[in-house]
Amino acid sequence: MSRIYHSKLVNSTQMVKEAHANKYAIGHFNINNLEWTKAILEAAQESNTPVIIATSEGALKYMGGVKVVVGMVNGLLEALDITVPVALHLDHGQSVEMAKKCIEGGYSSVMFDGSHLPYEENIAKVKELMDFANAHEVSVEAEIGSIGGEEDGVVGEGELGDPNQAAEMATTGITMLAAGIGNIHGKYPEWWKSLSFDTLEELQEACKLPMVLHGGSGIPQDQVEKAIKLGISKINVNTELQLAFRDATREYIEAKKDLDDEAKGFDPRKLLAPGFKALKQTFLDLTKVFGCQGKAK
Repeated sequence: MSRIYHSKLVNSTQMVKEAHANKYAIGHFNINNLEWTKAILEAAQESNTPVIIATSEGALKYMGGVKVVVGMVNGLLEALDITVPVALHLDHGQSVEMAKKCIEGGYSSVMFDGSHLPYEENIAKVKELMDFANAHEVSVEAEIGSIGGEEDGVVGEGELGDPNQAAEMATTGITMLAAGIGNIHGKYPEWWKSLSFDTLEELQEACKLPMVLHGGSGIPQDQVEKAIKLGISKINVNTELQLAFRDATREYIEAKKDLDDEAKGFDPRKLLAPGFKALKQTFLDLTKVFGCQGKAK
C-alpha cells in the first residue's frame, strides 16, 4: 500500500511540543464513524483548535479498515475546508505491523502499545518502528507501565511507570510517552481517588518529553490541570464523547421524536443530530479545560 501524500494531515510532533513548552494539552479524540469525525473537525475549525483524531484498532476494523478511514478523514478535511492542524493517530496499536500498515495507508501519527510485553521487547519494537516512522515523517507514541482497565482487548493492571524506563525510552526518538500514573480507561470506579502526581513528576524529570494522559474521561478538572502543569501534553478522550452522544440520543428517543412520521423524525440525519451537537459541545468544553482552544497557528 502506497502512502497518501496529498493529505492536509500533519503529524502530532509540532503541536504536542508547543503544548509541552507552553503548559497546555492537545486533545486526542477517538472517532467511531462519520458523525464523530465531522463533529470533531467542525468544532476544531470553529474554535481554531489543533486536534488529534484517533482510531483504536477495534474502531478501525469497525469502520472498514485503514483505506476507508483515511479516505473519509481526507475527504472531510477538503470538503469542510479545515485549516487547523489535524493529526490522524492510531491509538493503542498492538503490533509494529499494524502501526506500519497505518503509516503506509496515510496515518500521520501512531501509537505502539507494548506495555503488556516484557520491557526489553517493548523498547526493541519501538526502535524498529522508529526507523520506519522517521522515514515517513510520522510521530510515534510509546507506553510504559500500564493504564488500568481494558482498551481493545489489552487489559492493564494499572502499573506505575518506571522513571528509568522512561529515560531510556526517550532515547529512541519517540515524540511522546504514555505511562501509568494511576489513570484508568473507561468510567472511574467510586474507590478511585487520584492520579499519582509524584510518579508523573519523576517520569517527566526522567524523559523530558511531552507525556500522554490516557483514560482522561472522568478525571476531576483540578487534577487534569495539575497534570498538564507537570508535563501532560496530550489527553485522550473517548468515554466522555460516548456518554455525551448516548445521553443526547436517549433524550431524543424518550421524547418520541423518532416516532414523528410527519416531521420524518426517523431520518438518520435527524436521529443522529442531537448526538452530533453533543459531541461538538463536549469537544469545546474539554479543550477549554485542556488550554488548547484557540491555539491553532
